[in-house]
Amino acid sequence: MNVVGAFLTQTRIDIPVTVFRLVLSFIMGGVIGLEREWHRQSAGLRTHILISLGATMLTLLSIDIPQEFTRYQGIDPGRIAAQVISGIGFLGGGAIFRFGVNVRGLTTAASIWVVAGIGMLVGAGMYFASLVGTGLVLVALFVLVPFERRAFPDRTLRTLDVSMRGERVDTDGIYPVLTEYGIEVKGESISQSFSEKTVRLRLTVMVPDGIRWNGLYEKVGRVPGITHIGVDQKV
Repeated sequence: MNVVGAFLTQTRIDIPVTVFRLVLSFIMGGVIGLEREWHRQSAGLRTHILISLGATMLTLLSIDIPQEFTRYQGIDPGRIAAQVISGIGFLGGGAIFRFGVNVRGLTTAASIWVVAGIGMLVGAGMYFASLVGTGLVLVALFVLVPFERRAFPDRTLRTLDVSMRGERVDTDGIYPVLTEYGIEVKGESISQSFSEKTVRLRLTVMVPDGIRWNGLYEKVGRVPGITHIGVDQKV
């Protein structure tokens, strides 16, 4: 037991310590990457493993340089590791995509950032912190999902187009129907055709999942003056 404890608290970066930390980093990054792979995200198993390993390698290098090269004894071991935080932002940004009015990949970008932190903890020999951090990340990604969906039902930004006859917009009959179906209006734009004497209302709306579109179309279609209603495709 004393041998194991001495190994785990060893600060000298030798071959056994290097191998152990890299393997542990591989495992922790892989566990988080599996969750992202399970949800078919752009950054999955291999990406998270590589990020974790890279962060661990650079942290090991930061610690090892002052130990191996006496002329660098005065340098800060955190200088190289600090650049990992800056560099990881490029990878995180690449995981975020915008589809129309919807944004995807924020959770994956956050997991990329946090797995780099876990890799740095392992590289620095902070095993307990890295284990707790990995566990909490898995709780956030797995355990909290059902709670989040119950407490905060998924809502998606959509674009709703409504055309009506006349020369002015009459929303008194439209907005109550949207409210009835749990739709929240986030923005609106209006265009008018003088030749056809029609007005087009374009609404950016927050729509709850599972909405009954047929019922919505039917009720909005009953509003006097409405000639057309349409919604963009969900992405």
